[in-house]
Amino acid sequence: MNSKMQWLRNKMSSLDLQGIIISNPINIKYLTGLEAEGVLLVTRKENIYITDGRYIEYVHNNLTIFDEIVVFDVRDLSKDDYENFFMFCENVGFEEHYVTYAQYKEYIRKYKINNFVETEYIIEKQRMIKDEEELSNLRKACEITDNCFSYILSYIKPGMTEKQIANEIEEYYRERTDGLSFDTIVASGENTSKPHAVPTDRKIQEEDIITIDMGCKYNGYCSDMTRTFFVGKVPEQIKPIYDLVLKNQNQTLNEYKDGAVIRNITKMVVNDFKLNNHDLIHSLGHGVGLEIHEPPFINQNTDAPLKENMVVTNEPGIYIAGKFGVRIEDTVQITKFGCVSLTNSDKNYIVI
Repeated sequence: MNSKMQWLRNKMSSLDLQGIIISNPINIKYLTGLEAEGVLLVTRKENIYITDGRYIEYVHNNLTIFDEIVVFDVRDLSKDDYENFFMFCENVGFEEHYVTYAQYKEYIRKYKINNFVETEYIIEKQRMIKDEEELSNLRKACEITDNCFSYILSYIKPGMTEKQIANEIEEYYRERTDGLSFDTIVASGENTSKPHAVPTDRKIQEEDIITIDMGCKYNGYCSDMTRTFFVGKVPEQIKPIYDLVLKNQNQTLNEYKDGAVIRNITKMVVNDFKLNNHDLIHSLGHGVGLEIHEPPFINQNTDAPLKENMVVTNEPGIYIAGKFGVRIEDTVQITKFGCVSLTNSDKNYIVI
């Protein structure tokens, strides 16, 4: 049996679960590698994947004997089959944060479940700690993102629109990866004051400030990087803000390590921004993996520690409404005694 499925069975045993229904496709991919419409059942004796005829060939081609997963075409199952899957299972777990109430009722009816138990993100919590294969995919996604940024710096010219630049980034990723991990942000001039700006027809001008937030997927794993840079020269009024953001981004990198409390790291940045009459208006970071935003979330509400082989972002930003904004972001791997930045593009004043 693959190691992730074995982990899940061991975890179920510790929680007195005799069965579980996995319906979140991200969790199914994490456990099995499959990207198809379907549901994964872990019963007393078997691991069962139920899908439909559109995906049967794909599923059989991607599973091995080692996975120990029995595949059913939904068209071949009877009412009795469904009712027998969890026979003699006292407690069956379900993903309460993903399943709708209608699905919840349907699962109880269809599978004749006696006691349906909330699983409280057990798989998402496990996903926070990456294994070597996952780390390898994340490193590659980040390497491609660094390369894309180097390319786009040479591509951008005054007169181009934000949309043109975003499209070029997307094309670069499309040729080399699974595609975007999120919609690319390209913001220039006053648009940089919006943390989640959508690319517009605004044209790049001489002495502009530009923020690009970009990422791709490699074998399903995401990258995430933001850089703020300048056309022609760095305006004097922006330098103090840029310096403050960069200082805190570097200090956060120094604090990121196994055992460091997330709340305390975030407070350090919040307090320094306030001393300089600015606010941190979004989280300092978030986990990155099969999803671009996943636990842990790096903010003042998270009282948990970072752990070795978590992969998170570090993205302080300051935004002056209607004028400009500065954000600097890296994807980072937590280690026992520090962290390793997986994105490594220059962060000092970048002028094109």
